[in-house]
Amino acid sequence: MISNQILQKTIDGLNQITKTGFAVLDAEGGILASTMEDAKEYVEPAMNFASSPADSQVVHECHFFKVFDEQHLEFIVIANGDSEETFTVGRVAAFQIEQLLIAYKERFDKDNFIKNLLLDNLLLVDIYNRAKKLHVDIEAKRVVMIVETGVDKDGDEIDRVRNVFGGKRKDFVTAVDERNIIVVKELGSSETYEDIERTAAVIVDAFKDRTGDQRIRVSYGTIVDELREVSRSYKEAMMALDVGKIFFKERDVIAYSVLGIGRLIYQLPIPLCKMFIDEIFDGKNPNEFDEETITTINKFFENSLNVSETSRQLYIHRNTLVYRLDKLQKSTGLDLRVFEDAITFKIAMMVVEYMNYMDDQNF
Repeated sequence: MISNQILQKTIDGLNQITKTGFAVLDAEGGILASTMEDAKEYVEPAMNFASSPADSQVVHECHFFKVFDEQHLEFIVIANGDSEETFTVGRVAAFQIEQLLIAYKERFDKDNFIKNLLLDNLLLVDIYNRAKKLHVDIEAKRVVMIVETGVDKDGDEIDRVRNVFGGKRKDFVTAVDERNIIVVKELGSSETYEDIERTAAVIVDAFKDRTGDQRIRVSYGTIVDELREVSRSYKEAMMALDVGKIFFKERDVIAYSVLGIGRLIYQLPIPLCKMFIDEIFDGKNPNEFDEETITTINKFFENSLNVSETSRQLYIHRNTLVYRLDKLQKSTGLDLRVFEDAITFKIAMMVVEYMNYMDDQNF
């Protein structure tokens, strides 16, 4: 559970402070970390010590100590020397590694608990019981954030995200699949969606030095007040991530609360979408609109159907814009200057965008 690198870093620090050589072996005699050049010579004595009833012992002018995980022998710590001072230093080293084992096990248990919580794999009674056991606050404000890093990972993605939160124990950073990192962030009583937005921007910025074309996106759900609601915020963040790729391509950070009608369209079955588009465009393919028409439509919607402002921003005469809108009306039967037709057309184009996205995903 504890990596060899962590064990090595621990005994390196103790070695620098105490000037004592250390080695850490597993229960099978494998050397996990060492500051002793002759550590291999102590493997056999360590195995004999492992099978003995003693918790500590002096063998070959070295102190041996056992580290247990719930009655199960996990590590053997060797301190080079047979003096009382070395015994004390060795006890400190064994205690330090034992505490690391407890801390990492607790983090592992919390990590599993949060994953199961996100995936709705727990009964309500299990949520409360395990939360109490793991000292997780049930009624704290939380929000779930998803960081999409893509499949081409460098291996340090989780560490980068964790660094953003400064190792705060109440914030959980984990992963439930190969593409995404999940953050369950606990919020203070005064924190708002603006604070979440700023945190998401900091996460994106943490990957600014990353090479390649893989884009970092962050999505987040709504704030929940109870632990049992965390899975809902997670599902909202997942939807925000997917819908954001369709209707908010330019954004690196997307919130569930801004999806609007996009989240409704995203849940429509494709056959129903095709039927709707055929009815609106009378069997024509809206993907065949030329670039000039698409630009005109988008700019017209951006300016809330204002003909004068749209023509000004497009640098064209008002009559030219009217001609383009008349031409579009003849081909589709929809007059974008009429509010009801404009809404129908806008929804239809969003449905087309959704269908195109789903077609791309199926390839």
